[in-house]
Amino acid sequence: PRSIAHLDAGDEFGTRYRIIKQLGVGGMGVVYLVKNYAPEARGHGVPEVMDAIYHKEGRVRPIVAVIKSLASALSIGSGASVGREGPIVQIGAALGSSFATLINLPSWQRITLLAAGAGAGIAATFNTPLGGVLFTLELMLPEVSPRTFLPVVIATGSAAYVGRLFFGLQPAFLVALAPVPSEQTVDVVNLLAFVALGLLCGAASWGFIRTLVFCEEFFPKRFANEYLRNAVGMSIVGLMGYLFVVTSGHYYVNGVGYGTIQAILQGHITSIALLALLCGAKIIATSVSLGSGASGGVFAPSLYIGATLGGAFGAVMLFFWPGHSVSVAEYAMVGMAAVVGGGTGATMTAITMVFEMTRDYNIIIPLIMAVAIAVGVRRALMSENIYTIKLVRRGRRIPKDRYSNAYLVRIAHEIMDNSISVMPADTPVEQALTYVAEGGGAHFILVQDGGRIAGVVPFDSRIAMRDTHGKQPVTVRDLAITDYVLARENSILEDVMRRIRERNATLALVVRDKPGIPRPGDVLGVIGKPQIADIMLKTQIG
Repeated sequence: PRSIAHLDAGDEFGTRYRIIKQLGVGGMGVVYLVKNYAPEARGHGVPEVMDAIYHKEGRVRPIVAVIKSLASALSIGSGASVGREGPIVQIGAALGSSFATLINLPSWQRITLLAAGAGAGIAATFNTPLGGVLFTLELMLPEVSPRTFLPVVIATGSAAYVGRLFFGLQPAFLVALAPVPSEQTVDVVNLLAFVALGLLCGAASWGFIRTLVFCEEFFPKRFANEYLRNAVGMSIVGLMGYLFVVTSGHYYVNGVGYGTIQAILQGHITSIALLALLCGAKIIATSVSLGSGASGGVFAPSLYIGATLGGAFGAVMLFFWPGHSVSVAEYAMVGMAAVVGGGTGATMTAITMVFEMTRDYNIIIPLIMAVAIAVGVRRALMSENIYTIKLVRRGRRIPKDRYSNAYLVRIAHEIMDNSISVMPADTPVEQALTYVAEGGGAHFILVQDGGRIAGVVPFDSRIAMRDTHGKQPVTVRDLAITDYVLARENSILEDVMRRIRERNATLALVVRDKPGIPRPGDVLGVIGKPQIADIMLKTQIG
């Protein structure tokens, strides 16, 4: 069937009605592919990538790239109200993960390549290299460091270059650019208007998320059969498109919607009523499409919702203040970024991508203000964003914040437990218990044998139970842990943890930083899992 982009208002009744049939046929194909080959390809893709990063060590099956490509092409081509960023993120992630698995890279490198593939897909699809990098940093990478950042930058830059070879240098949306003023003028009315738009966009992004969640819960509960579920949903979306083409002459809510966004930015759609209607209709159409099983993203619909809401707001401003200096297109661009930022929680990604997609520098300050306010409003109404809420409903939590892991550079002697009692190896257990209980109160017993370190005994259930596999221990030597490593007092925690992991040890003994073989008297403290966990919590949570 022809793509929805090729259907126009001049077609006769039968051809205009074809959108409903196209959606039905395309939807059946999507359900068949997803159900039989890759259930992960259902929905908008980004939550599944996040799940792979945080809960599956970056593993995405190679077949997901193939099925997601076919399913999303069928969904978008037949007229489902979905975007293409979710599919390209999941496709890029699957390629990166599969390549890392093929060459047997460790999990952190597999996650890095997965995220790099996702960012590269964004950069190439929208011609937004900076946006691709920031999308990866804000939403994908669990660790931001030179070892993870550089592969992402290389991948997104390369993808953007290749994309420009095929699709050209032009931005995603063509806007009549106003000259950049030589002096910054402060218009209080304009500032207040963009603040108000940010508030509206924050509420709209919250409404979009809530509607999407409702549809994703309603359709599976109401229609157990996946084919019937999709048929009902696609019929609703098709009927919406048909009603629009009959009443207004265009299939406004079907497909990705870039044509409508472009028309708003060029001033071809200025009706307040139509823009407001399109905003609400797109929320419903996208939610129904994804809830009933379509395969596609939510980024483009968010741009559409923001453009229509911002355009309607700008049209209202111009209606009441005809001499207002800000155009409808500028309000639409700011609305696009604000709804994307509010929905995804990716503030810098929204600001940068909309700027790259329009290349209008005059809207930078309004973008920053409106996006920040929209994100704040949505977070005040609900803590989860449009991606993480789907995972939370499955019981899969995603960290909301990332830290610099400052605890890794803490010095060993600052975090060690120095509550140690030194005892000879032949000390009876009863005597050791009595000594610790009455006088020492030590957390560890350092076992010495002839002037050398023979092991360490944590004063916990190991010694309190006084029983190991039915054998009654006699001395502290019987309870001693011997799989330990030595760490100099000025070592940083990262090095200590690395040595513990490499040697598969239980704990580390912190010793004085002096030459020679450490003796029992040189032991200053112990670093084990409790000490590491404690410093992590103090550093990251407070």
